[in-house]
Amino acid sequence: MTTSAAKPVVDPAIRSNAPISPGGPGPSGPTPRHTFGPTFFLLNTIEMWERLAYYNVRVMAPIYIMQADEAGGLHLNAMDKGTIYAWWSAIQSILPIVTGGFADRWGYKKTLIGAITTMMIGYILLAVLRDVHGPLGYLNNYWGFFIGIMVLAAGTAFFKPGLQGSLAQSLNKENSSMGWGIFYWVVNVGSFVAHYLPGLMLTAGTMLPWILRAEAHSKEAWRNLFFASAFFTSFNLVLLCFLRDVPSGASKTDGVLTVLWRTISHIIEPRLLAFIIIMSGFWMMMYQLWDLQPNFIADWVDSGPLARRLTFLNKTVYDSITEVKPQGRMVAQQVLVSANSLCIIVGVMLASWVSRHTRTLSALVIGMLMATCGVLIAGWTMSVWVLLGGIVFFSLGEMFTGPKINAYLGLIAPPGKKGLYLGYSNIPAGLGVLIGAKLSGFVYGHYGEKAVLAQRYLAEKTPFAQGKEWNGDVTTLEATIGVSRPQAMAKLQEFTGMDAATATKVLWDTYDPQYHVWIPYACVGVVCAIALGIYGQMAKKWADMNA
Repeated sequence: MTTSAAKPVVDPAIRSNAPISPGGPGPSGPTPRHTFGPTFFLLNTIEMWERLAYYNVRVMAPIYIMQADEAGGLHLNAMDKGTIYAWWSAIQSILPIVTGGFADRWGYKKTLIGAITTMMIGYILLAVLRDVHGPLGYLNNYWGFFIGIMVLAAGTAFFKPGLQGSLAQSLNKENSSMGWGIFYWVVNVGSFVAHYLPGLMLTAGTMLPWILRAEAHSKEAWRNLFFASAFFTSFNLVLLCFLRDVPSGASKTDGVLTVLWRTISHIIEPRLLAFIIIMSGFWMMMYQLWDLQPNFIADWVDSGPLARRLTFLNKTVYDSITEVKPQGRMVAQQVLVSANSLCIIVGVMLASWVSRHTRTLSALVIGMLMATCGVLIAGWTMSVWVLLGGIVFFSLGEMFTGPKINAYLGLIAPPGKKGLYLGYSNIPAGLGVLIGAKLSGFVYGHYGEKAVLAQRYLAEKTPFAQGKEWNGDVTTLEATIGVSRPQAMAKLQEFTGMDAATATKVLWDTYDPQYHVWIPYACVGVVCAIALGIYGQMAKKWADMNA
């Protein structure tokens, strides 16, 4: 692919199935490899530890930021969360547009060393920048968390293209489907384990008080959770000592401006840009399972029946995966969401094998439709069993989309630009989460959050706010009725005499949060699947984009 309007140059690795070697792909190279070397498996191990540390924080961040009934949380609102997630996404996933080119230029190993060190600093800042009183005065907790997240996001922005660029150089068209399937499997192993760490971290202070000195779910317990992620990340600095850097094939003498121009000139290629825009819409829908569903589960899903079936477990284990809520003993939201990672671990290798001869773009369309159905099913009722069924269906779709995006961009990348193109693979997630975070902040903050709907119910359906005129703006509810979000459910129960479970069901039946929250995202998923289907048909005419 060239930077001008001239006929694109076709990557020989795509045309001839030749392997990609440090000297560049070509039909005269060695026989295509079907197996994987030690560098491939070391890179996957590094990825697993990074994901373990990352998801230890990510799966709990929605609760920590805004959940009204989380004792040690920040108790910010849905719009605050949306803004934090938008910037988190922008830095973490859009910055690789640039950092991918620099990873090719500087070398992957140097990039990884800097990235991992930066991520460790980010986790430490999340732990220490709370309730800070310094010589310049008090640091607002919103800004303390925001600063830590931005540093973490910057580190991740360099880590992704550095690691994925190294990985792409060790793969070829013959083993690409299985290679990226293994990579995605490893990502989800780290993610799955990480879903169970927060329950231990947030309650371990009661078991080891002389070491951790933190009550369950206190702000000190959250501090320990962030420190744990920094500790897990440090393991990768040791593993990097054993990594043999993989040549990128890119020029090592290009200046900063040359790298920036190459980055920008490739992404404005209309066909590549169209693919990125389509996948951005899909990722906007897809990420809601991880970023919005945790709050939705904590607010609405009745996981009591599942919790009662797990009482056979060891008490320590049981207490770490369940929590006492006003409605009774519930399974923690992160444990329920971990069903997604478990499904990927069990099925992604099989899905990669089944689809190894399927056209990459066709597999993506199938996966997009399945994931869209899963998101809609998961949020449709208050039943934990329906939720789990939706997550399983979503996961089946993810198996055909997550690995295939990387595989597609890796296959169409010109020689010496694997890191650059794998950096592009982060743009759909970045744009999707950026837009989706702001959208979900508005939608959930107005029509989905139980605490806000409890405030609305007090204002609209009871005499509690009699004589007080509410203007319909949810941001003025607290000032109008004199009840804050963290107090709203307790006040509703006190005023109406309903218990927590009954009050939750009344709010669900009155305001239908499931329709307002999930139908718009499902519509986005369907539109994007149709658009990619059209793109796939057109790509059959483009030799350099047909994969």
